[in-house]
Order: sequence, then structure tokens, then C-alpha cells
Amino acid sequence: MTYLIGIDDAGRGPVIGPMILAGILIKKEDEHKLKEMGAKDSKLLLPTKRKALSLEIKKNYPYHAEITYPSEIDASDNLNNLEAIKAAMIINKLADKIKEDIEVIIDCPSVNIKAWNSFVEKLVINKKIKVVSEHKADFNHPSVSAASIIAKEIREDEVSKIKKELQIDFGSGYPADPRTIDFITKNFDNEKFSGIIRHSWGTVKKLKNNQKKLF
Repeated sequence: MTYLIGIDDAGRGPVIGPMILAGILIKKEDEHKLKEMGAKDSKLLLPTKRKALSLEIKKNYPYHAEITYPSEIDASDNLNNLEAIKAAMIINKLADKIKEDIEVIIDCPSVNIKAWNSFVEKLVINKKIKVVSEHKADFNHPSVSAASIIAKEIREDEVSKIKKELQIDFGSGYPADPRTIDFITKNFDNEKFSGIIRHSWGTVKKLKNNQKKLF
């Protein structure tokens, strides 16, 4: 028997909130069941369908997610490397105590697939595990699609928690969202919201530089 681990991220690009990496563990022979369930790239699903699928997937398959908060992203000098570390953590967690063969498919964030894949492999404890990184893996592999659904739902839950706890609405958290930019412009130097903002992002750096010029 061969097991399969699919891994994908959500929230890599936002200027507000965490990045999520999620992975699921399935028997390779059962991957077709995910497709029959309706699993596909989370960006192609309506929110209600995505949420329902996330609950169904988590109910039927082991999964693990790593939440990376803005402070950790700001402290890292390479987001690709940080994502590789998180991917390896997920593999090590899900592969623990599995004696059978394991294959891993990851939606690769780097343009240099070979180098990024090698970095992940170095961090994986069980060297017998086969790791394959691909672009558009969330579109081509049901296991990675399922991971993308879980990651996206966790990201949505985390964003909702932030808004509720701080009594704010910053939109989606992405730089292309006018509400997000308006919130960042007014609050990038507000200590109250410092922990939810990625200060290393160009959007915030530009605002800080403009402020310095004014003074």
C-alpha cells in the first residue's frame, strides 16, 4: 500500500493576516474519492461549497496545518524557504508512524522547482519518502486540491477571528482590495494592529517611506 500526502498554501500574498499551509494524508488508491467528492482548486469553489468540502475532507482524512503569523513572515528573509520548512513539518507530522511507502505532492511556490524540492527533502525525516513539487498541483491533483480547500478555510477562519477580536473590517487583507489599502494607510503605524500586518511587505514599506519624507 502507498500513502499520498497533498500540500498547498493559502494567504501567501496578503498584507494582513497569517499564511496557512495544509496537508492531507490518504491512501493513493483513494485519491479518486476526493475528485468524486468535488475537491478542486479552492479558488474555483464558492465559499459555501468550499466550507462544506473542508468539513467533509477533515472528517474522513488525517490532516495537519501550519499557521504562519505576520511576525514570523517579517522575521524571515525568504518566504519560499519558510514555506519549505512548514511543508516539511507537515510531512513529518503526517508521516509519523506510517510504515508503508509515502509519496508527497506539493504546490510549489518557487520558480526554481528543483532547488525548492531539494530543500524540502533535506528537512524530511524519513528519507524514503518521495517528494514531488509542481506548479499548479492544486489544479492537477485532487489530494493537493483538498489541501488547498482546508488551507483556505483555516485562513478565512483566522481572518474572521482577527476582525471579531479587534472589532475591525479590513476587507480581504490583499493589497488589491481598496478596503485593505485604506485600513493599512490609516493604521500601519498603529501599535494595536501591529501584530496582524506584514510590515516587510512593499505596500507597508512604501507608506512608511512616504511618512518619513513628510517629516
